[in-house]
Amino acid sequence: MKHPLQEMMDKRREGIRCGIPSYCSANELVIEIALRRAKERNIPVLIEATANQVNQFGGYTGMKPADFYQMVLKMASDIGLPENMMILAGDHLGPLTWQKLPESEAMENSVELVYQYARAGFTKIHLDTSMKVADDPEGLLQTEVIARRGAKLYKAAMKGYEELKAEKPDAMRPVFVIGSEVPIPGGATEAEDTLAVTKPEAFRDTVSTYQRIWTEEGVGEGMKDVIAVVVQPGVEFGDEQVFDYNPAAAVDLCAALKEFPDICFEGHSTDYQTATDLYNMVTDGIAILKVGPALTFGLREALFSLSMMEKELVPEEKRANFIETLDQVMLASPANWEKHYHGDEKHLAQCRKYSYSDRARYYIGQPEVVAAMNKLFDNLREYPIPMNMLHQYMPISYAKIREGQLKLDPRELAMDGIVQFMLDYESAV
Repeated sequence: MKHPLQEMMDKRREGIRCGIPSYCSANELVIEIALRRAKERNIPVLIEATANQVNQFGGYTGMKPADFYQMVLKMASDIGLPENMMILAGDHLGPLTWQKLPESEAMENSVELVYQYARAGFTKIHLDTSMKVADDPEGLLQTEVIARRGAKLYKAAMKGYEELKAEKPDAMRPVFVIGSEVPIPGGATEAEDTLAVTKPEAFRDTVSTYQRIWTEEGVGEGMKDVIAVVVQPGVEFGDEQVFDYNPAAAVDLCAALKEFPDICFEGHSTDYQTATDLYNMVTDGIAILKVGPALTFGLREALFSLSMMEKELVPEEKRANFIETLDQVMLASPANWEKHYHGDEKHLAQCRKYSYSDRARYYIGQPEVVAAMNKLFDNLREYPIPMNMLHQYMPISYAKIREGQLKLDPRELAMDGIVQFMLDYESAV
């Protein structure tokens, strides 16, 4: 069967405007609601795991690629979504987490990483060899080097796919994303005044160099499997700021895409763009819209609202104290936020809660935090939320309940915080 993303590209070549959101999260509530909405809308869903979340050593989720695939497959099965409607993807697959190692070791790990993703059944692979490793020379990494390392990873992916296909003849052939102008996973580390849009000549050079180098490496035909190139169209976010898409600034870049009918652009860090901006991005050829932190930001926001209602409704000795528990866990293990947030103690406390970069997502799956979340849900079932109070704290969810579109259940209300961001992406594509 043809890959849904290849079908999307067929439509785009026919002049049909279309795209797909890419939900980059390992959070189980995010994944569950993404799968549920795919079933409700009868469309494929694209869910991505990054190399630091899920890898052969477990990543920060403790899951290897096969573990993540099986987890999502079971959730899809429970929901009633067929496996062929579920596109699992690997993001930033390459030396991202091994940059302190020399090339031989970093690439050995990268080859195994990509092999395991493809072998497990992931069918959209972002080959990201744009980052330097320990023994690379000073200066920018040459595109030839990036492409040659990419060819090595492509071979590893196809080895994994061929082994999977031998076991599972209907296994879908993977598609690939390339590109060296990749924002830092999860948003910018600090505020910037301006954001440079990828130059058309840099985009053309990436494609032509990959075509040449992959041919030299004996995988020239593999370029037919490449459906997208990552570019910087001028969108990004930091702790407190969002760079909005400006079609005028990206007009030359998007015009250059017309020279390559077999590929689209993939936009990273599209989180917090307006629905109009997302729509314009798809129109301009940025057909794959990556979003991650905004989804867990929406979940965290909803959980905070529920926690505030708990303070109004539940006796003090019974409360889950979700907000306080999350912050205590973040303070006890600061490694995933301390290099990203800057300022005095008051500002750091504010960032831990409300930053757009949502470093809290690294902690929201910790056992202590999950236990507090589940206790919060149980408490608000025992002490039901009055509709008039819900209107104060969650007015959008309130309206959906009044219209019969949502159940008055705390877990459903938490997931509706995620949906509020997903809706902008659904309307854009």
